[in-house]
Amino acid sequence: MYKVFVNDKPLFLTNEVAKETDFQLFLLESVDIEQVIIKMFQNKIQKAYLYYPDEKAILKKVKEKIPVCKAGGGLVYNKKGEVLFIFRNGKWDLPKGGIEKNEAIENTALREVEEETGVNGLLITQKLQKTYHVFKRSGKYKLKVTHWFEMRTNFEGALHPQANEGIEKVAWLNPEQIKEALKNSYENIKLLFEEEKLLKN
Repeated sequence: MYKVFVNDKPLFLTNEVAKETDFQLFLLESVDIEQVIIKMFQNKIQKAYLYYPDEKAILKKVKEKIPVCKAGGGLVYNKKGEVLFIFRNGKWDLPKGGIEKNEAIENTALREVEEETGVNGLLITQKLQKTYHVFKRSGKYKLKVTHWFEMRTNFEGALHPQANEGIEKVAWLNPEQIKEALKNSYENIKLLFEEEKLLKN
């Protein structure tokens, strides 16, 4: 099952039909996916499932119905075990950005972290999960697939928010501060921290 966030609400791609009552279920083959997305952006749908019998093909089917853009980002640790966050559009986020032509996704992630935060000396230590969310640009809905990488750095210099990308501040946050920041973040970022077992209740 995949979890795609639309306006921070979950749209599940699934090959199982569950008997639940708190969401709407649509058949991927016949649904007008844009209508579902619009309703989620208008808060008319809080949670939805798209059903398709073949789990392996489900993402491919969605990509046929909505344009996709790829991005790379980093969950970056320093020597103290703090994590690098950016603050943009009134929310805490992790540095990430779109892939450039002929660029390896790992290089996208490293380049974007450095451009958005000023942090260098980055080393990828492992590949994390991908996250999926829908956004609107120039009147069209697109599916952003972000490839995340865990990174480490010994960087101790000044942090430089990339102002032309709307980044207001960059900060190293310790585990307590991360918990606080995630209260004002995005669902796909929380997902990443849950996966990393960094969110211990």
